[in-house]
Amino acid sequence: MSLPVLSTQEERIARMRKILSYLKKTYPVPKTELLYNTPIQLVVSVMLSAQCTDKKVNAVTEKLWKKYKTVKDFAAADLTEFSNEISSITFYRNKAKAILGTAHMILAEFGGEIPKTEAELVRLPGIAYKTAHVVLGELFEIWEGIPTDTHVRRFALRFDLTNNTDLTKISKDLEALVPKKDWKYVNNGLVLYGRYVCNAFPHDCTEHPLTKIWPPANHRWPKAK
Repeated sequence: MSLPVLSTQEERIARMRKILSYLKKTYPVPKTELLYNTPIQLVVSVMLSAQCTDKKVNAVTEKLWKKYKTVKDFAAADLTEFSNEISSITFYRNKAKAILGTAHMILAEFGGEIPKTEAELVRLPGIAYKTAHVVLGELFEIWEGIPTDTHVRRFALRFDLTNNTDLTKISKDLEALVPKKDWKYVNNGLVLYGRYVCNAFPHDCTEHPLTKIWPPANHRWPKAK
């Protein structure tokens, strides 16, 4: 059952302005907690992190990065072997195919360099709007969209900032509420807030900073996707 819509667009803009003020102050430097040493490692980490925690991904890639450092390393990988190496990750078989396919395509069509536009990135296997914009922001400081993951989805619904449950549609709704110059703070801030302040399990969060901005959020707990 979907959560009731309680707010007008004007109310959502005003609420998001207050939320954004907190996020900018608390998490001023957008930076993923995924660990990587090379651009392709970041791309792979983000792909692995879909429906999986960053902590789990980092545990797997700690060993993986010693073997796979470049696009060519991933493109040369054996699918069965690579699948086994990431087998503790959710949906590892599909992710393995997408990662190796992405490496091949980056070599064949982009000269081994990570593309710098959403249009090019989403052509790669396993990369959609969210992954593309995490990569653009993290690697190139290009903030052309707001990535929506499970944390962002949860808070967008809890704080009645969207009528949608589709991740890309939520991104578009949030982009309409936030000045473009501040888009970079939304995903990073809500991810860290959700990870360390207000987790997904229903609980009393009356005293949490964002709930104080809009108390009805304390009683809105959307189901996981």
